Amino acid sequence: MVGPLTIGGDERHIRTVRFGGKGDGDRTRRPDISSLLLDEARSQLDQYFKGSRTRFDLPLLPVGTDFQKRVWRALSEIGYGQVLSYGELAVRLGNVHLARAVGQAANRNPLPIFIPCHRLVGTGGWIGGFAPGEELKRVLLAHEGARGAKSP
Repeated sequence: MVGPLTIGGDERHIRTVRFGGKGDGDRTRRPDISSLLLDEARSQLDQYFKGSRTRFDLPLLPVGTDFQKRVWRALSEIGYGQVLSYGELAVRLGNVHLARAVGQAANRNPLPIFIPCHRLVGTGGWIGGFAPGEELKRVLLAHEGARGAKSP
């Protein structure tokens, strides 16, 4: 559905997800991530794409600024199939004027899908940006049955 993913981390945490990883079309493994953790991540992703999982239960450890981490935590609270605008998330963080900064933090999300930055849309529901590409964002939102996201 989304092509190969590269999952990076260590023995205890997943730290990165990258789209378009090299390999045979399956999720590829970085040498520093534990096999058990990678297997669990793969299993949860498979469940998500089959429609039987709406939340992930994995030890994530994204690296970023304090503000980015606040945004990423808030993104994780947007439910499966739901969307929220950049401005709405800024209000949840306490300052409507942070909408652009929210978008920049979402763009730097090192754990897309696990931290669902694809659920963030522009004002009026416009699809907005997505670091891995707007078409992939549309695919993920359609997969989740999200309502309120509009294409230009």
